[in-house]
Amino acid sequence: MELKGHMPYIARYLESDIKARLFAGKAIIVYGPRQCGKTTMLRHITEEWSNDVLWLNGDSPDTRDELERVTAARWKLILGKKKILVLDEAQRVPNVGLALKLLIDEIPGIQVIASGSSSFELADKTSEPLTGRKFEYRLLPFSFHELVEHDGLLKEKQTLEQRLLYGAYPDIVTHPEDSERLLSELVNSYLFKDIYALEGLKKTRLLDNLVKALAMQIGSEVNLNELAGLTGSDRKTVENYIDLLEKNYVVFSLPAFSGNMRNEIKKGRKIYFYDLGVRNAVMGNFCRVDSRTDKGGMWENYLILERLKNTLNQPFQPQRFFWRTAAPLSKEIDYLEKKSDTLKAWEIKMNPTTNAKIPLSFRNAYPNAETEILTPENYDTFLLPD
Repeated sequence: MELKGHMPYIARYLESDIKARLFAGKAIIVYGPRQCGKTTMLRHITEEWSNDVLWLNGDSPDTRDELERVTAARWKLILGKKKILVLDEAQRVPNVGLALKLLIDEIPGIQVIASGSSSFELADKTSEPLTGRKFEYRLLPFSFHELVEHDGLLKEKQTLEQRLLYGAYPDIVTHPEDSERLLSELVNSYLFKDIYALEGLKKTRLLDNLVKALAMQIGSEVNLNELAGLTGSDRKTVENYIDLLEKNYVVFSLPAFSGNMRNEIKKGRKIYFYDLGVRNAVMGNFCRVDSRTDKGGMWENYLILERLKNTLNQPFQPQRFFWRTAAPLSKEIDYLEKKSDTLKAWEIKMNPTTNAKIPLSFRNAYPNAETEILTPENYDTFLLPD
């Protein structure tokens, strides 16, 4: 679909599921980082009811003041004859869960849709009040699958370098010629806004330094004590800040997998970014991929991230891991998925001519595991839904 005077609309895979759940008597909650396309998607979903939709934004002081102590009678005045309420950045509204519960309970037939860029704050405020009264979804920047559906497989594969350098935030995808300026604005104005706004968070320089340190280490196991030393902090503070970064969709982590072998690493974890453009902007490095020493880590981050996007909203997601054995004969596999009794393992290589193999020790320990080597020549099937 192309709107007159606008860029072509790129459909999101969540749309059909959300649309099917409208007017089912429950709130719809959409989590995702700022600028990832939540509002654009919700406008597209609700466009056939456009005259019946009330849009409110939790970033507005007027909205926050109005909803903080709202009553059922006041809700009726606010809504008028509207049938759908969309509340953007809902996590910014104090007592938002109670306010929305009151609306759902007291005014039947109203569809409530709330979006938020901080899963920690919004989930915390809505979890108990809206128990049994909500459907939850997570939206990230465009996925490989969504872009293939829009532009075709060959064209999207031709933009691989663009995705590795600049990521897949909607503004970046639709305005590639302005990627660096847009990413700078995203990182400096939006991305950490909710984290900085948290009460009691005053060490913004520490957070900035931690994000840069994590950006340098994608594809490697993180050492909390080492990160504490690099940022002039302590292990507990670093752990808390990484948790905030995860809950605000800046980074995600993979734990170590251990099962049958005595010398498997059991407590390690790797940290990846939810968008490579953000990661490179934090580092201030947009050099060509073939000239970079970190291209292997970028490739690994890209594939694991895009795979995660495919399963993020499944009712029963696979468990995700990396695998490594202890020194001195350390062996490693980049990515594993475990679902029910099925174990799958992938070794990720940027260079297709590399003689990569799944370690014999892993194959002996887990003979029923499905294994594969991923390279730029065969990655597309890994990133498209089964």
